[in-house]
Amino acid sequence: MSAPGVLSFTQQGWERVLAKVRRAVVYLDAACAESLHWGCGAARLLDAVGAPACHLREFERDAAGGGAAQPKAVFVLSGLLKGRTVDTLRDIVRRSHFQYCVVVTAVSHAVHLTANHVPAAAAAELEGQRPVFDQLEEKLCEWMGNLNYTAEVLHVPLLLAPAAAHLALTPAFASLFPLLPGDVRVLNSARPDKRRLGSLAEVDAAALTPELQLQIRCLVSGLSSLCEHLGVREECFAVGTLSRVLAADLANYAPAKNRRKTAPGRASVVFVDRTLDLTGAVGHHGDNLVEKILAALPQLPGHTNDVAVDMVELTALHAGGDCQDVVAPGCLAQANDPAARALWDALLSTRHKEAVMEVRRHLVEAASRENLPIKMSMGRVTAGQLTSYIQLFRNNLQALTSHCGLLQLGLATVQTLKHPHTAKWDNFLAFERLLLQSIGESAMGTVLGQLLPLVKPASQRTQDDYSPEELLVLLVYIYSVTGECPADRELDEAEELVKGALAQAFCQEPELSPLLQKITGCDCSMNLTPHKSKLAVDELFSSLRDLAGARRLMKQFKSVHAPGSHGHQASYRPLLKQVLEEIFHPERPDPADIEHVSSGLTDLLKTGFSMFMKVSRPHPSDHPLLILFVVGGVTVSEAKMVKDLVASLKPGSQVIVLSTRLLKPLSVPELLFATDRLHPDLGF
Repeated sequence: MSAPGVLSFTQQGWERVLAKVRRAVVYLDAACAESLHWGCGAARLLDAVGAPACHLREFERDAAGGGAAQPKAVFVLSGLLKGRTVDTLRDIVRRSHFQYCVVVTAVSHAVHLTANHVPAAAAAELEGQRPVFDQLEEKLCEWMGNLNYTAEVLHVPLLLAPAAAHLALTPAFASLFPLLPGDVRVLNSARPDKRRLGSLAEVDAAALTPELQLQIRCLVSGLSSLCEHLGVREECFAVGTLSRVLAADLANYAPAKNRRKTAPGRASVVFVDRTLDLTGAVGHHGDNLVEKILAALPQLPGHTNDVAVDMVELTALHAGGDCQDVVAPGCLAQANDPAARALWDALLSTRHKEAVMEVRRHLVEAASRENLPIKMSMGRVTAGQLTSYIQLFRNNLQALTSHCGLLQLGLATVQTLKHPHTAKWDNFLAFERLLLQSIGESAMGTVLGQLLPLVKPASQRTQDDYSPEELLVLLVYIYSVTGECPADRELDEAEELVKGALAQAFCQEPELSPLLQKITGCDCSMNLTPHKSKLAVDELFSSLRDLAGARRLMKQFKSVHAPGSHGHQASYRPLLKQVLEEIFHPERPDPADIEHVSSGLTDLLKTGFSMFMKVSRPHPSDHPLLILFVVGGVTVSEAKMVKDLVASLKPGSQVIVLSTRLLKPLSVPELLFATDRLHPDLGF
């Protein structure tokens, strides 16, 4: 196996699972399925099962049980073995004929003790023991109907879905999103007057809801396992409020203390709150084909980081008919296809034009190897040209099977190039550039005024106009890039005009999208009254104002907007770029906004002595490995930018980008306007 990294960490975890699944019925939850999808591929699991029939099932209350000929089951679960999860386990096992059950959880036993309110001192005494898992093993035997049957419960850290060697996502935490100033009001509602929080600066783990505290501890458990796999003692840093809580929890995670004493390597882990810069998440500056594929194609069912590729083109069925449910969709993740994986890595690291040419090159080479009658053509690559190459494989089963992964990426490219959203990408980019220029020259009210003519009801919209969801994307862009600005009458009036137009547009939608249903609280347009629409839009703008104030506590990273001059246009300055430039500044100044989080008394003493003596504080550039964790999602372009920046600022350094999910513009409003941010659903 190659040097320790995110891919080997994921594959090593799955090897432990695969060793248990021989001739078993296997139940997976969505997050573990996504980890398998990117790390090993479902085919690897099916090979390990080795049964003539496919016994792979989604873990849900109504899942089919095992018949008399299916005595063994393996459950692979991303969350805590508690509440609804255990109820579902019980229901499936009771209606089955299992004699041997294995339950794999991605969450460590230490976190299960925390979830069951075992005090830290008592948990320390239980080190090496596993009473929660032992108790569930007994219950499983009871549910199977015979205490002499076999049950195993084990922890395997299936945290990551590795999209590339330098980029991995955490599917189980896809909904985790940083706090905004308005969340302080919600937290204060559960606190006595004398202990009210003044701002986000005062928020620590104890101030959060129990559900959010537990969600953070589950994530920290997985990150600690990753550091163990990498063989590093981590130094933790944070930019932003939720990042500070995460960094502190990882730094002081008790089960990691012995690991750190013997770790041969060192690493800096820097957590960054996504809310400090949503401009890059909703913007269209990234000239990357994968980013456009993610934005254009529908989400692969049950996944947060992959898309469904229509494969009808490779069949004899007629495209455009009701074939979507007949032919299984393709996808981007090609874990077991080296040629497709090489193309995927190229798509992640090149600009749009070069990426499309790379797709053509791979298709031409594959067709040539299979002796297919390909007609070469040079010049600009078109969707039609790529389609003609792909169709050569259609009637050749051996060629189609050999290059299936490559053909899925080729079809994803074709469908994106043809998609109307891709044509609109440049319109978004042009409007964003206009906004960037206006922000430097005009008041916020004037900038909002430029958006007003774009708000149109469904009856007046053409394909080139913006839908309500796309208008929300532009609003997030405006408020995030502008940042906090003083309230004035002009801004209030401009906001009221945009609010009124949006509320009216929402009411006139023939069908409410899932996002509009979430924002308005109405499941269909008939239930959305003008009053409900107005209340929803008021709440929406309250969140936008909060977003504008997200960088209020920053000293150095207060702005992501570079005003224009006579010689230069105004531009966007990504926060992640600013953070990396500060980390690798040749003079190594003490970062004002990159906070080091202590992991014990020694570090506290070191920090204290540094006030009086020449003791250097820990710095994020101290170590050869930088793990950058963006809390709330990252884009493909940002991951590439981070990789390229580190290579240029400090050659020889290694960087791993981790994040909760891959972002596309339309997924940002879903996260930003979510109402359950402080109360995540942990399954109990």
